[in-house]
Amino acid sequence: MNYTVVLPAAGSGKRMKADKNKLLLELFGKPIFLYTLEVFQQDPNCDAIWLAVKEQERDLIESYVKSYQLTKVQGYATGGTERQDSVRACLEAIPSCGVVLVHDAARPFIDTAVIANLVKTANTSGAAIAAVPVKDTIKKAEKGIISETIDRNQLWMIQTPQAFRYSLILKAAQAAYQDEFIGTDEAMLVERLHHPVAIVESTYENIKMTTPDDLIYGKAILESRLQEEQK
Repeated sequence: MNYTVVLPAAGSGKRMKADKNKLLLELFGKPIFLYTLEVFQQDPNCDAIWLAVKEQERDLIESYVKSYQLTKVQGYATGGTERQDSVRACLEAIPSCGVVLVHDAARPFIDTAVIANLVKTANTSGAAIAAVPVKDTIKKAEKGIISETIDRNQLWMIQTPQAFRYSLILKAAQAAYQDEFIGTDEAMLVERLHHPVAIVESTYENIKMTTPDDLIYGKAILESRLQEEQK
């Protein structure tokens, strides 16, 4: 089942403690965002890739896309102040389609089987998001004192991709903009429309490159995958 993917790529390096967009930081000599794009480039079910970028970084990113022959990249939108502004800019620019995925360009280790499950579920139910069960004990605290231990069996750590019928996520994104509402993810915008959002179990390797520690973990994942390919 085919889909279009939107990747907001207009972030910064603040939490990564870098002096540039973290997506341009390299893992084994290649910028992080290229690993992510290659997942979708190689997926036969992906029809098109759209990127939201900073205007001042567009030429550089386009040069990488051309150099690595990422032919599924169909267009660019200018990233906004908030992440959801960047996503909305892409949604309003892309041609109407059946299912659209929104994925963090800083998550290069997404599994294609998870993608396929997300697309299938979103096509049926309208909205589906990748997530993994919480492994640690979670406690709620007030002023440094534990007030409640929360049942982790009901908790999920949310990731991307998040998959939606195109008409639904466009409506949700535009409604949030009109209402001046800022959500933490696209699913939250859809939840505001009282539309159910399904969970598709993902993998714990699908980490987001956010802090310097993540780069260490990311290199370990790449090394492990390279060893598997060489067997």
